[in-house]
Amino acid sequence: MNVTTPVALFLLAALLTGCAGRAPTPQPTIHVPVASSHGGAENVLFRALGLVGTPYRYGGNTPAGGFDCSGLIGYVYRDAAGVSLPRSTRELIRMRAPAVARNALQSGDLLFFATNGGRQVSHAGIYVGDGRFVHAPSSGGTVRLDSLSNSYWQRTYLDAKRVFTAELATNP
Repeated sequence: MNVTTPVALFLLAALLTGCAGRAPTPQPTIHVPVASSHGGAENVLFRALGLVGTPYRYGGNTPAGGFDCSGLIGYVYRDAAGVSLPRSTRELIRMRAPAVARNALQSGDLLFFATNGGRQVSHAGIYVGDGRFVHAPSSGGTVRLDSLSNSYWQRTYLDAKRVFTAELATNP
């Protein structure tokens, strides 16, 4: 199935906005094996896009209760692909998954940002393709689609991790 067409249509309808967040307390490094579910990245993509408009709630991790950024990521991966990920942004960025160059991003990759200044992770989102990502912004907002080309996201971008490797995600 060509994922680009539905994503492009969805992207046209989305509103873009900025985000800020508070850095979580330090956590130990956690090893999370790279997922190997066929179609997992596509399932994650569609589940994340389907949650656009869900209210932000600090500590939230369900559609009914709202989401913060790491709660959204954990819910989407668990619900769409059966993958359990660490809860906080700091744990997510420390997990032993392949780092991804910005010019090599694929749908389902996790994106990390330093929205509080400096180089310490304080926000995360799920890359959906075409330079866009889904994330749960700060209080008063809703889960939304945003563009990496926005100067704010370019300035605060830290890193990306791949939960689904290309060869595992495309081979049954």
